Amino acid sequence: MSTREPIERLWGGRFKSGPSESLKALSRSDPSFFKLAPYDLAGSRAHARELLRAGILDDEELRQLLDAMAQIEADFLAGAIQPSLADEDVHTFLERVLTLRTPAVGGKLRAGRSRNDQAANDLRLYLRDKVRKLVQAVDELQRALIDQARQHVHSVTAGFTHLQPAQPIAFAHQLLAHAQSIQRDVDRFMDWDRRAARSPLGAAALAGSAICTNPELSAQELGYDAPCENSIDAVAARDHVAEFVFVASMLAVNLSRLSEEVILWTSRQFGWVELDDGYATGSSIMPQKKNSDIAELTRGKAGRLIGDLGGLLATLKSLPLAYNRDLAEDKIAAFDCVDTLELVLPAMSGMVRTMRVDVDEMRRQAPLGFTLATEVADWLALRGVPFSEAHEITGALVRMCESKGVELGALTPAMLHEVDARLEPAVLDHLTLDAALEARSGFGGTAPARVEEQIARLATAIDRQAEWAANYGGPSC
Repeated sequence: MSTREPIERLWGGRFKSGPSESLKALSRSDPSFFKLAPYDLAGSRAHARELLRAGILDDEELRQLLDAMAQIEADFLAGAIQPSLADEDVHTFLERVLTLRTPAVGGKLRAGRSRNDQAANDLRLYLRDKVRKLVQAVDELQRALIDQARQHVHSVTAGFTHLQPAQPIAFAHQLLAHAQSIQRDVDRFMDWDRRAARSPLGAAALAGSAICTNPELSAQELGYDAPCENSIDAVAARDHVAEFVFVASMLAVNLSRLSEEVILWTSRQFGWVELDDGYATGSSIMPQKKNSDIAELTRGKAGRLIGDLGGLLATLKSLPLAYNRDLAEDKIAAFDCVDTLELVLPAMSGMVRTMRVDVDEMRRQAPLGFTLATEVADWLALRGVPFSEAHEITGALVRMCESKGVELGALTPAMLHEVDARLEPAVLDHLTLDAALEARSGFGGTAPARVEEQIARLATAIDRQAEWAANYGGPSC
C-alpha cells in the first residue's frame, strides 16, 4: 500500500519549484465552481467503470472507489467536507479526498482522462440537470398565467400599440400573449438539450484516450444520447453554454416584458390589478405605497443576464482549439443565469397567481380613446367601401366625436349621417365591446371561444413539457 501523501495539484512533475502565491490565487477556481462536485463524482463513477473495462481496475478496486465516492458525495452535500485553499479546483479537491480515503487505488482514477474532458462534462451534466428544474419552475408560472386567463376569458380591456389604446381585447388574451412567448423559451430549452446531450468523456486532453476506448458506454450511463463526434471539439466547444445562456437571457427578457406590464397595470393610472400583500412591498417614508418590487427586480435582472451572454461570447470569440483556461469563465455566466432564474421564477409565479384583477375598471376604460374605431372601418369595408375610404370616413367620425366630447358608443344615427351617408344606423350594433371581441374569431384572435381553445392547447403543451422535465435519465443533484 502506498504511503505517499496526496498531491496538492494534478500537475507539476516537470517543474523544479511550485507555483507562486499570486499564480495560485489567480488559478484557484471561483468558490461557486465547487458546486459541481456531485456532477464530477457522477462522471468519475462512469470513468471508473471504463477503467474496469480497460483492465486498469479490478472488481474489488472498483467497489472500493464507488463506495468511497458515494460517501464523499454524501459528506459534501451534508457540509461535512469542504475544499481547502490548496485545492485548485473541484477535480483536485475530490481526488485529494478520494486518495486520502482509498490510498491504494485513489490515484488510479486519473488514468485515461484529463481535467479538460472532466470540466466539459461537469458543466454539461449540471446544465442538463438544471434545465429541467428551470422548465419545471417556468411551468409553474405558465400555469399561474393560465389560471388567471381562465377567469378572464370574457373580461374586456384595451389592447395597446405604441402604449396607446388600440382595440378591445379579452384580458385573458393579453395574459396568454406573455404565456406564448415564455412557451417558446421552454421549447428552446428542450431543443438546446437535444444538442447538449453529447458526452465529452473519453476526449481526455484533446486527442482522445488510449485507455478509455468505449466512451459510448460512459455516455449512456450518464444519460447522454452519444459521445461527442470529435474529441477536440468535445473539450474546446462552449457553444452549448452560450446557447443555454442565450435562452436564459431571452426568458429573462420575456419575464421583464411581463413585469413591465404588471407595473403599469398596478399603477394608480391604470388601476387594473392589485397585488397580494405577500408579493408587494411598501415605502420606508410613504406609508400609502404598495410597490411591485418583484416585477421591478425581475426587470432589472434581465439586463444582468444579457450581460452574461455578451461577456461569454466575447470570451469565446478568439480562442484557438483546443482547451484554454479562458474557458473557466463559462461557469460564471451559466451559474449566474441559473441562480438568477431560480430566484425570479417562483416569485413571479406567486405574484401572478395571487394578483386580483378589477374587471369593472378594465371594462370602463376599454372603449376610451376610440378603441372601437376599427369596427366602423371594418363594417364599411365589408359593405364594399374601399378600405382607404373607410379609413378616412372613420377618421372623420373620430374627429367629430372629439369635437363633441363623446366616445363612439354615444353616437346617434344623425351624427353618423352628418359624417357620411354610408354610415347607416346598423353600424351602431357593432360598436360594443363584446361585439368587437366576437368579431375577432379567426385562429389566434381574441374572441372568447378562440381564447378558450388557446388555453386548452397551451395547457396540453405545458403537461408535455412537465413530462419531459420529469423523465431525465442523467444525474440530478
